[in-house]
Amino acid sequence: MVPLLASVLAGCGSDDTSGPPTLNWYNFPDDSGALQKAADSCGRASGGRYRISYNKLPRAADGQREQLVRRLAAEDSSLDILGLDVTWAAEFAEARWIREWTGEAKARATAGTLRVPLRTATWKGRLYAVPYNTNTQLLWYRKDLVPTPPRTWSEMLDMSRELARERRPHYVEIQGAQYEGLTVWFNSLVNSAGGSILNSAATAPSLGPPAVRAAGIMRELADSPAADPSLPNQMEDQNRLAMEAGTAAFEINYPFVHPSMKANNPRLFEDFRWAPYPRVDADRPSRPTIGGIDLAVSAYSRHPGLAFEAALCLRNRENQLAAAIEGGLPPTLRGLYDEPEFVRDYPFAKEVLAALESASVRPLTPAYQNVSIAVSHTLSPPSAIRPESSVDTIEEQIDQALRSEGVIP
Repeated sequence: MVPLLASVLAGCGSDDTSGPPTLNWYNFPDDSGALQKAADSCGRASGGRYRISYNKLPRAADGQREQLVRRLAAEDSSLDILGLDVTWAAEFAEARWIREWTGEAKARATAGTLRVPLRTATWKGRLYAVPYNTNTQLLWYRKDLVPTPPRTWSEMLDMSRELARERRPHYVEIQGAQYEGLTVWFNSLVNSAGGSILNSAATAPSLGPPAVRAAGIMRELADSPAADPSLPNQMEDQNRLAMEAGTAAFEINYPFVHPSMKANNPRLFEDFRWAPYPRVDADRPSRPTIGGIDLAVSAYSRHPGLAFEAALCLRNRENQLAAAIEGGLPPTLRGLYDEPEFVRDYPFAKEVLAALESASVRPLTPAYQNVSIAVSHTLSPPSAIRPESSVDTIEEQIDQALRSEGVIP
């Protein structure tokens, strides 16, 4: 299988024949060891034709992007395989920093891959990366406080109010700080309400009533007993810690909170449960925003043919399964959600898959960084949101962002 793909991709570029080349893979830092194991196993599987050096980017997404942007802008040929946040493909493709996936490489990249993650790797109808892992939020709750989980945001806030009247833990932990998590919250609500932040061509804002509805829900939560006093400063990890401390009844967060609760508060873990992301309307499914990493091949790689081959190996079935079990990263290959070994470690696999299959993506545009800033700055703090005027401000700022030219610094 590997030699066949190598021959098909030979036209992508010539490799150094003085010895097996080292392909530099730049990706987020992984403490589980799964990424290093994948790099080593793929090097061995190549039969000595290449080795992969796993280079760790900074932990924060902004730092990751800054390092890649600076080196790509300098046409650094030492970059081969790039781990891109799901919001970067459009920007990097428009700047011509990454190569399009075509032919057999594209066929293998898309075969068996979940549809929504593929959207994050696509720009103007062309595939520029292969989804490596994905992620989505669920509703986490305490069964001792809430025997039946809420289906909608309205039901959840009502339950929180009732728990508050009973002087029991009642907070809804969610990301309210002025950062990307706030944009994700808004995007999930807008899409769950039947709308989108941008139009289908990504040429203009498309907010309207769904966005006003979304902003209203955020403001309502912030003004209710459900709001943690630290809401304006909270990110995912602060939400996790508050839930583990026993002060909350609900949490909107990613699956990493499950093993953390098990390790840090075994007593509460006995009542720690999960449910689908809350709906805006009872008759309309929720559409939580996905995250994850896509693997792209640098336009300046000296070994593009091998880089495409190696990227496919890094995200193959075995390596995705290992990353899911050891590193907690939900896979992008549909078949793994039926794998007994995965389901055993991911008891919420069914809910994660259902969320991924109906999920939304963040606006696909080269100007995404500015779009996100417009949203998060306008909606911070959530208690100051004025639904109609706030949405008007977001629309105006997004329109300006889309009209800007060049790479976003």
